[in-house]
Amino acid sequence: MDVTTDHPVNSLGFAKPPAETRVVVAMSGGVDSSVVAAKLADEGYDVVGVTLQLYDHGAALAKKGACCAGIDIHDARRVAEEKGFPHYVLDYENIFQDAVIDEFADSYLAGATPVPCIRCNERVKFKDLLETAKDLDADCMATGHYIQRKMGANGAELHSAADARRDQSYFLFSTTPEQLDYLRFPLGHLPDKDATRALASEYGLAVADKPDSQDICFVPNGDYASVIEKLRPGAAEPGEIVDHTGRVLGQHNGVIHYTIGQRRGLGIGGLEEPLYVVKLDVDAKQVIVGPKSMLATRVVPVREINWLGDKPLTSQSEWHLSVKVRSTRPPREAILRPLSDTTAEVELLTPEEGVSPGQACVFYESEGSRIFGGGWIWKS
Repeated sequence: MDVTTDHPVNSLGFAKPPAETRVVVAMSGGVDSSVVAAKLADEGYDVVGVTLQLYDHGAALAKKGACCAGIDIHDARRVAEEKGFPHYVLDYENIFQDAVIDEFADSYLAGATPVPCIRCNERVKFKDLLETAKDLDADCMATGHYIQRKMGANGAELHSAADARRDQSYFLFSTTPEQLDYLRFPLGHLPDKDATRALASEYGLAVADKPDSQDICFVPNGDYASVIEKLRPGAAEPGEIVDHTGRVLGQHNGVIHYTIGQRRGLGIGGLEEPLYVVKLDVDAKQVIVGPKSMLATRVVPVREINWLGDKPLTSQSEWHLSVKVRSTRPPREAILRPLSDTTAEVELLTPEEGVSPGQACVFYESEGSRIFGGGWIWKS
């Protein structure tokens, strides 16, 4: 925090006038980041809008339901023009390919269920874009994410959004303390998305009624398999569907078409009990199925942990907290047992179904809103 003057602290936490406080706003072209930029511009901050071009827009110009497509760059630029602040488009296609898309394909082919939006925040937006913001001499970088940054006794803390339905903490667990010092999330305290859209109308933004993005930006209509086939030709090779004893029950047309916990579309009806996908063996080209009870997991191995607690992760043999093992599920009580600074075992007090390698395991304060970081589930 800049305390070189006697000026009162502004809304972004700096002891100087807004006009002397430069803030880079990461603008996807959607209503959330547009409202952040318009709000800060109206408050008199020195706003610089930046939009990332993350993949080839040739086929994406008219595509709806994904962020960072061509139409979104146009929308972001329009907000900047109307509000009178500079706007830049940065070509991050190569970085995005190397840091996000390639790992997504390899992880998916290894039978995992990857979450590329987390890697994009971690490796692109909060790494390269954040460094660009510093190169522009910005005091901080603001985004439209629904999450809260609060000052605690030991510095900036990450907290869930006020609106649990919009909370994006699962996708931001890998934010480091250093990044958190520099980041700002002006929407995290809002009660709901309607409040954001009301602000967009108040600021006269054309994107006020723009639909939210639904898909992963480079996966049209949620069709993972077709994207993987383009990225890794030959990946959709046929093989056997077997039960947990190895008995062949049928054939499949590619492991990439299946996910852990899937029940429908297996084509192996006529059995006494419903069967679910419990494992994917890419090397053997096998889809392994079993009863629902085989999906229940109590102990979850986690690695690449980003810890946001006040004391070191290994300072205690056990941490009693709550965890999310999928973005759509509420936090559940658990015991975190550190194995090193970056690895741990998480014991779920109530077993969860469909815990899948490639997903994140995010740590939450049991009685409160604070996020203590998280890690990656690496085996089932």
